[in-house]
Amino acid sequence: MWSYIAKRVTFAVATIFVAITLNFVLFRVLPGDAVHNLARVPNASPELVDALTEEFGLERPLGEQYLAYLRELVQGNMGISFVDKRPVWDNLMEMLGNSLLLVFAGTLLGILLGVVTGVAAAWWRGTLKGSLTTAMAIFFYSVPAQWLALVLLLWFSGVLPTHGMSDPFLADAPLPTRVGDVLAHMILPTITMALILYGQYTLVVRSAMLESLGEDYVLTARAKGLRPSRVLRRHAFRNALLPTVTLIGLSLATLVGGAILLETVFSWPGIGYATYYAVVQRDYPMLQGAFLVLAVSVVLCNLLTDLLYFKLDPRIRA
Repeated sequence: MWSYIAKRVTFAVATIFVAITLNFVLFRVLPGDAVHNLARVPNASPELVDALTEEFGLERPLGEQYLAYLRELVQGNMGISFVDKRPVWDNLMEMLGNSLLLVFAGTLLGILLGVVTGVAAAWWRGTLKGSLTTAMAIFFYSVPAQWLALVLLLWFSGVLPTHGMSDPFLADAPLPTRVGDVLAHMILPTITMALILYGQYTLVVRSAMLESLGEDYVLTARAKGLRPSRVLRRHAFRNALLPTVTLIGLSLATLVGGAILLETVFSWPGIGYATYYAVVQRDYPMLQGAFLVLAVSVVLCNLLTDLLYFKLDPRIRA
């Protein structure tokens, strides 16, 4: 067990180091540089350019810049945002909490809906109900997230909040009122994310269930006279969890940054919306910090998925 964990952790650490290095190189091979974009004027004086270059440390060799970059990261310093002049780390941690709130709610709802419909589609295989369930999952799996978000926004714009995370006029309201306001703002983006996700969970669970239902141990359980519900719950579904766990780990990792379209449509103040805003404003420190947080999130979620696999799949422990 410890050998397996050590290998996975070592691989994760090496991957994070590569991501950090690529993150450093990426913003130094792009056309132009942060200095001239920050100057904002094509005829900026040489004195201004030199002052900004020295302030950002861009006059030093790349090797020294890279070592300084690693040293600052170890200390938790990702730089200062060009737009609001706040530390990038503070901005990202505040927005990461908002993204995780939305991602957790949407993913949980999508998983529950997808697992239920996936099991039902497998159990109803060969019937009209099973075909309709699968077709609906394929439809939502194929729909662009921004299109579905805009459709729901147009349909419910007069009924539910469609912009931001809270009403600024309720900033001084009692706590229950503010919590209810946040939950109301979460309804549309959460439903959109759940509908986008549930399709892929339905298809994966259905495929895994069909494979499990054809195994010898399921046939043996049926031959023993066990109730169909028990065969489905205790034998088939339990062994169909492995691919579902993998999909959950990958979804959680990618949705931290993959919700850019949804957060932009609904103006939800998360990392996705911050990344879009940083691109528009050419806020390179925020972009660099956001890419690093997203890369580390993907690696850590994959690591947790591997460790959970070790617990669920006895073949790995053999």
